Amino acid sequence: MADHSAVRNPNRPPTHPGEAIEDILLDVKLPKAEIARLLGISRQHLYDIIAMRKPVSPTVAVRLGKLFGDGPGIWIRMQAAHDTWHAERDVDVSGIPTIRAA
Repeated sequence: MADHSAVRNPNRPPTHPGEAIEDILLDVKLPKAEIARLLGISRQHLYDIIAMRKPVSPTVAVRLGKLFGDGPGIWIRMQAAHDTWHAERDVDVSGIPTIRAA
């Protein structure tokens, strides 16, 4: 049987958690204002996360994990992967040597 493991395109950034929230909200069928209220954050904060203008903080990750029942880890990992991908492209490290412990 052939191996069909997923291969991510390295030129495409990892999904921002806001995109995942948007997808979940389509299935949940609750207004964003209600989701924000349940999360204990402002509507604007939720809209900013969904629009990828703000990251998912650890505090919001804990709240999302409880609301959606999947725990905070997935939200933190998604945000970290997204942020790291962008940092690897934006930060010039050409002048920093690599050192090895003896």
